[in-house]
Amino acid sequence: MRAQSSPTDNLLINALPQEVVARWCQRLERITMPLGMVMYESGIAMTHVVFPTTAVVALLYVTERGSSTEIGIVGREGVVGVPLFMGGGSTPSSAVVQIAGEGWRLPGPFIKEEFDHPGPVQHLLLRYTQALITQMAQTAVCNRHHTIDQQLCRWLLLSLDSLSGNELVMTHELIANLLGVRREGVTESALKLQRDGLIRYARGHIQVLDRPGLEHRACECYRVVRNEHDRLMPERHLPELQLPVRQWPERQWPVRLVA
Repeated sequence: MRAQSSPTDNLLINALPQEVVARWCQRLERITMPLGMVMYESGIAMTHVVFPTTAVVALLYVTERGSSTEIGIVGREGVVGVPLFMGGGSTPSSAVVQIAGEGWRLPGPFIKEEFDHPGPVQHLLLRYTQALITQMAQTAVCNRHHTIDQQLCRWLLLSLDSLSGNELVMTHELIANLLGVRREGVTESALKLQRDGLIRYARGHIQVLDRPGLEHRACECYRVVRNEHDRLMPERHLPELQLPVRQWPERQWPVRLVA
């Protein structure tokens, strides 16, 4: 049985001064994030921000015809709900859990109050927002100019960066929906990577066997995103905190699951 996560498993929270983390722990709530859970929808006012620890969230744009394309990935390195503290409150995109796990949430008024005061919280969240904008811009470039093979490598690497292991649970069909390409194209690309010994794929489980080889196969988009994140985000390692577990009152946050 997998142990429950700690707030400091999220690298943004981990990078904050310890006195800030201690203050936040009075308001943080642990939540379970099942596959397909909609964190927020287009145009809907957000009520909380979420700091994933073991889950990964896809930021999606859904067209009027119902097709979707991933514009960003948020995992343990980031926060879901940037428009809330940046002042917009909502966004035309949606956020859906693509890898199930856990996270910790903070109420909107609390994070806005924290962000509005100049200091380490504001500085860190602004730097993270810049890194996320870089990821979104580079994703648009990648989707327009690079092959499905390169897009798949970039997606795998960014997803791994958002987790702590080397294995993903994801079907070819879901990956195709996220990338906005045909399923057959993803299957063909995955078979190439498996044949070359870079990954192993079986029953929805993708295990990366040769990460350096995968990075070599990827286009420059992954390196641009990774370098910008490393440049902007500090590294800190706080001791594990003993926190009271707060259960998530689901009635306060309307959630629907997508197929």
